[in-house]
Amino acid sequence: MEKAIEVSAEKRSFVLSEDWAIVLLSFVIIFVSLFVFVSPVPAYGWKNGHDLFEKVFSAGNLSSIVIQFISTYCIGILAAYFTAKKIKHFLIVFPVVFIITLVAQIVAGNSEVKLLNLEAVIFSLSFGLIVGNLFNLPDWFRSVLSAELFVKIGLVLLGTSVIFGDILKAGSLGLIQALLVVLSVWYFAFWLCKKLKLDDELSMMLSSAVSICGVSAAIATAGAIKGDNKKLSYVISLVLITAIPMMVFMPYIAKYFGFSEEVTGAWLGGSIDTTGAVVASGTLVGETALKISTIVKFSQNVLLGLAAFAISIYWTYTKEKSEAAAESKPTLAVIWDRFPKFVIGFLAASLLFSFFLSQDSISQVKDSLKSIQTIWFVLAFTSIGLETRFSDLTSKQGTKPLFAFLLAQLFNIIITLVVAYFLFG
Repeated sequence: MEKAIEVSAEKRSFVLSEDWAIVLLSFVIIFVSLFVFVSPVPAYGWKNGHDLFEKVFSAGNLSSIVIQFISTYCIGILAAYFTAKKIKHFLIVFPVVFIITLVAQIVAGNSEVKLLNLEAVIFSLSFGLIVGNLFNLPDWFRSVLSAELFVKIGLVLLGTSVIFGDILKAGSLGLIQALLVVLSVWYFAFWLCKKLKLDDELSMMLSSAVSICGVSAAIATAGAIKGDNKKLSYVISLVLITAIPMMVFMPYIAKYFGFSEEVTGAWLGGSIDTTGAVVASGTLVGETALKISTIVKFSQNVLLGLAAFAISIYWTYTKEKSEAAAESKPTLAVIWDRFPKFVIGFLAASLLFSFFLSQDSISQVKDSLKSIQTIWFVLAFTSIGLETRFSDLTSKQGTKPLFAFLLAQLFNIIITLVVAYFLFG
């Protein structure tokens, strides 16, 4: 897989990192909406069979769905090109993902389902999990699934609806929360791993994943310590699989205990390890919870560069004693390299819509961009479902890493709730 990507990248004159591709393509969507064409908003609400065919499957609504498919397909193809993925595989995979996503949105649009407060992301994830675990999908199919890319495009578009002043207010509190939670959870997780006699590589990756931002943190840590890819793959599987019940049940727990949307959003954003799962859980609670949870998660993501730099220094001076290691000491450039660039896109979108556009311009594109944002989020969760295999939990590592991860995650949930309550309550 890695060799194929390298060869593909060599043949292309213009290759971007995934985060920069996300920023570029998100602003292509925004500027096309503002100055070229406002994409129609498909309707998915229905009550009965007659209603389904009259509203959802009407000629006008089907044309809106087709337009949305074509636009997202084109953006996805450009993303595959810029990030050096195999376009011929993407051309096959994306329509499958879109069809599953479309079915999920139609199911979620039923009036009876809406009463249960079940959003489309729950169904897209469920359908993806069923297909991904019942059928033996080929490696080339899974290799072009782009859950992180899809959800980050949706997050940059979310910036168009978040007032910049809210970011400054929630972001400052979120950064305080992130510092408190990341430090306490990381040290607890690392201490627990050492008590269970896990090796240093696995301990570092697991501690970073559970405390900072899940998959991205695990990958950054593995890169900093030149970790074993098999151990990294196992940690990523743990993150993805445990995020699923957390994103489904935590919003209902918050509702049961009567937490405010601000506290709930901060709790979700600080404790759920994947950005996509944070978005899905925030959506289940409400608009305010979605915005707060996203900003808090961004605050944790911002710390990723600093964390990778600190881990690089620790590993170089304590574990690597060779001359080769001494010649490749980490520099401050690690901080910028690991900084999540899509956060810049989110902030830029918020600045644009907060200060530079008229209310008339915003009102013309608001519903369309909201619909486009939603489709990218739901596409992301279809992809997560297709990528996730429960069999990955059966590992030669044994049950100790799983036990350590779950216990550290429980500690994370409790400490984050306490901090969120005092800061956002």
